Amino acid sequence: MAALRRLHLARRSPDERTALAGEAAADAAEADLLAAQRAERNGATDTAQRTAEKAAKPEKAEKPEKAGRGRRAPAEDHTPTPGDPQAAAFFDCDNTILRGAAMFYLGVGLYRRRFFTRRDVARFVWQQTWFRLHGSEDPTHIADAQDTALGLVAGKRTAELEQICEEIFEEVIADKVWPGTRALVQMHLDAGQRVWLVTAAPQEIARIIARRLGMTGALATVAETSNGEYTGRLVGGLLHGPAKAAAVQALARREQLDLSRCAAFSDSANDIPMLSLVGHPYVVNPDASLRRHARTHGWRVRDFRTGRKAAKVGLPAAAGLGVAAGATAAALAVHRRRRTA
Repeated sequence: MAALRRLHLARRSPDERTALAGEAAADAAEADLLAAQRAERNGATDTAQRTAEKAAKPEKAEKPEKAGRGRRAPAEDHTPTPGDPQAAAFFDCDNTILRGAAMFYLGVGLYRRRFFTRRDVARFVWQQTWFRLHGSEDPTHIADAQDTALGLVAGKRTAELEQICEEIFEEVIADKVWPGTRALVQMHLDAGQRVWLVTAAPQEIARIIARRLGMTGALATVAETSNGEYTGRLVGGLLHGPAKAAAVQALARREQLDLSRCAAFSDSANDIPMLSLVGHPYVVNPDASLRRHARTHGWRVRDFRTGRKAAKVGLPAAAGLGVAAGATAAALAVHRRRRTA
């Protein structure tokens, strides 16, 4: 990946880091897409054999569809133009597609698999408590949480984390998809459009969520690797806020998309830069700031929550590879068990 050969993050300005994070996400997304296309071509050579084998076996009952698949999208939505090669849809993940945060579920899974220790948990509890009490995204605090989390995965094998991500999707994430948003995803897929997940979550978990939902691919936070191991650094930084917009712009250039024909969906005011890029912005399960912005600008609102607000997950929980969120949850669970023992 060309982005991995650039100067170290510390030498770059915030704008350069934002651009680099966006380019790295687009690089990774295109690499995944090319790999999938190669696999499809290679698989086509033995299609006849697989068809024959399937015909020789007794037919099994089909599995029920995933939540939301095949449902009609909510009324009054923009109807995508079928087969428009310059149109695509971009979906945020946390509280937009999923109930809660993908990195929270990943973090819990990592803790349960002994990916890090109780001492690590204690530090993350303090960091998450700070955010919840102060309610602000302090850059120094975020950087500290991010650096600590990344230090935990430095030297770990990428294949190990990818396998864990597959397991966590099956165990937890598959049941957290909002049916209404799933219907919106399907609406764009049925129109023959490319549909992309855009998230601050790690590339490893993002690509699995995208693949399982039938999406084209994912733009996500890219962790630097060397010889199949994590170095403990990110390429550019978290794909958060303006970095998401940079990633969408980078992908649009490569895929020759006309952003005025594209749609984007998010729950957070942090994603206003991304939503502002497209001709069809939607807000889904919005926070208060985004709801106000949408009302002012006439953006369409979809709220799939049943009278309750989605849980607020602090940005430090999104830092690194989701470890902070899982560590915090695990520590609180241990504390509760001790009190009730």
